Amino acid sequence: MAAPQQNAKTRRAAFAAFGAAALMLGLSFASVPLYRMFCAVTGYGGTTQRAEVAPTTRGQRVIDVHFVSTVASSLPWRLTPETNSLSVRTGETKTVFFRVTNESDQETAGQAVYNVSPDQAGGFFNKISCFCFSEQRLAPHETAEWPVVFFLDPKLEKEESMNGVETLTLSYTMFPAKTQPKGAALNQTKPNG
Repeated sequence: MAAPQQNAKTRRAAFAAFGAAALMLGLSFASVPLYRMFCAVTGYGGTTQRAEVAPTTRGQRVIDVHFVSTVASSLPWRLTPETNSLSVRTGETKTVFFRVTNESDQETAGQAVYNVSPDQAGGFFNKISCFCFSEQRLAPHETAEWPVVFFLDPKLEKEESMNGVETLTLSYTMFPAKTQPKGAALNQTKPNG
């Protein structure tokens, strides 16, 4: 094989290897947002759904929904649900409030991560309004009550994997927001409770 042909072949192989490496790097950065989008659409892993309006029909099943909250040790907040559980009929819209207090002397910001268990229920748990949809800020020692408006999709009654499921748990964990107000001290914490 002539040297010019060998050089051209080597260049093509190098470009192909570089292109494959760039594609793999790009996919690695895209994997997290793509996975989040997949979970949001399918409810996979207990990811709840977002809804604009409540359903117009109600189902027959009544399921107990339990509420759990925790706060990361680096965020000086206390977060507690107004009630530990509610009985919810499918298709029925319910509102539950979470009371939150900033226990520090500075303004702080937090963001909620949420989950429903068992995992297969995530695709049927619909939130119309939730503090978890955006970053939240609290002034020093401020207390607020945040609503969560939700319903259980009546379609869950036809889902085989939901047969026998009588209890769901909606859990929230508050983490410090990526951007904090100036002067925020995130190391002064008290146990959540």
